Amino acid sequence: MKRKHKTYSRPKRPFDKPRLDEEAKIKEEFGLKNKKEIWKAYAKVNVFRNNAKKLVTASDEEKHKLLEKLNKMGLKVESLADVLSLTSKDYLKRRLQTVLVSKKLATTPKLARQLITHKKVLINDEVVNIPSFMVSVELESKIKIKPLKVKKKKAAPVVEEPEEVKLEEEKNE
Repeated sequence: MKRKHKTYSRPKRPFDKPRLDEEAKIKEEFGLKNKKEIWKAYAKVNVFRNNAKKLVTASDEEKHKLLEKLNKMGLKVESLADVLSLTSKDYLKRRLQTVLVSKKLATTPKLARQLITHKKVLINDEVVNIPSFMVSVELESKIKIKPLKVKKKKAAPVVEEPEEVKLEEEKNE
């Protein structure tokens, strides 16, 4: 079995006030669970940047492959300079949680996260319960919320009063 390694790295200065404030704003804006999700986005964007740096001297075919891959993901890039200018916010906007809010299927990022974790979101008629699922451009139109199941209420059994009670009521009148 292959060991799973971390896909992110923690900040070198853990108590840097400006960075903490910026991360708190991002966490609130995108409805993230913890800052680890922000660090994962930073790491993923850095992978894209490093790939772009390596491809500066490569052939046009290889550059085109990278740009095509990023455009399919929904990151609008047209050149390697655009790839180098990507931010973690661009990456976070493509998460399923954020896409639900932008498509107005959920009113807040927190509600979107709850819908996803409670298995109420379908993509291609399959349940997806991962808020960090990266939504490609082609899948964006296939997102929908599971329809609610309406439960039929059972009619309460009609209990007739015993005849003795009916007779007593008639006497009292």
